[in-house]
Amino acid sequence: MSDFDFDAVVVGAGAVGLACGYALARRGLIVAVLERQGAIGQGVSSRNSEVIHAGLYYPTGSLKARLCVEGRRALYGFLDSHHVAYRKCGKLVVATTPDEVGRLDAILQQALTNDVEGMAQLTGAQAVALEPELRAEAALLSPESGVLDSHGYMLALQGEIEAAGGAVVVSTPFEGAEPLATGGFRVRAGGEDPAVLTCRLLVTAPGLGAQAVAGLIEGFPADQIPAGHFGKGIYFRLAARAPFDRLIYPPPIPGALGTHYRKDLGGQAVFGPDLSYVDHEDYSVDPAKAGEFADYIRKFWPAVRPEDLTPDYAGLRPKLHGPGEPQPDFQIRGADSHGLEGLVSLFGIESPGLTSSLAIGEAVAGKLG
Repeated sequence: MSDFDFDAVVVGAGAVGLACGYALARRGLIVAVLERQGAIGQGVSSRNSEVIHAGLYYPTGSLKARLCVEGRRALYGFLDSHHVAYRKCGKLVVATTPDEVGRLDAILQQALTNDVEGMAQLTGAQAVALEPELRAEAALLSPESGVLDSHGYMLALQGEIEAAGGAVVVSTPFEGAEPLATGGFRVRAGGEDPAVLTCRLLVTAPGLGAQAVAGLIEGFPADQIPAGHFGKGIYFRLAARAPFDRLIYPPPIPGALGTHYRKDLGGQAVFGPDLSYVDHEDYSVDPAKAGEFADYIRKFWPAVRPEDLTPDYAGLRPKLHGPGEPQPDFQIRGADSHGLEGLVSLFGIESPGLTSSLAIGEAVAGKLG
């Protein structure tokens, strides 16, 4: 490691930060991952749908399109080799009214352009034959979609980093960094035992804190820090038998994929998330929204009863767009953007960030040379 304490420091021990650390450790680097919370994956990574996305929706040539497909292919292999639980249950994207059928055609064409395997068009009758309680005018079947144990996945990534001689350090907030004259960075870490670390490479992947962390790096141009927004989504759990085996998705809504259904690995049905914008970290779930959720769900599952929906949890997504604005791509910013050699900063890593995480790690390692 020459004169550095670590070859690389990664800020953020969610799925993406750990995947970045894993990608660097695979290249023989000694990595330290700093996490401000008391455990790994306590932010965006533990408050999502745990869905493995096939890569259907994302615009041609975007990072989301490429990294979702590459990441999903790599993810299934990683989960198998590390004995992490998952279920490749498949997904139905469902048109519930005649005017939504044309939207399925556009999604199918985008999926084929994105090189998503196994896509199939279904009539309403074919979809209902697969899921008898479903209401559908037509549907798309995506057999590569699934659900996973996201925490088991993150523990496996942590294990790989530590087995390679690195460290994942919790309760250790990032408090700032400055470039060294001879290359590399001096990093200030807080917590009960504050420390100053030196490293050759620095990666920032703190999810909701991306903008704040970038602002703590000396020399990071303020005009290269994109505006951030908190997109809140809540979930309701069904206090009854799960009606479907497959993921059930309506066509996407502006800025998100819409409120969808999944049967989790424990066999319970969960609906969500919706989308609202908040100006601070707010994880409350309003029980009164059960009726609103039921009205939405009834479009594809007429038998839902509001009294069977119980408040579950809420998540926040680190969005780069506000209400009514077009949804932008992932941002993986290297020296060509901010001018700081050896630094890669990630912004706007929301869905499909979990699915894409291994491919994001590879992209970050590639950017760092």
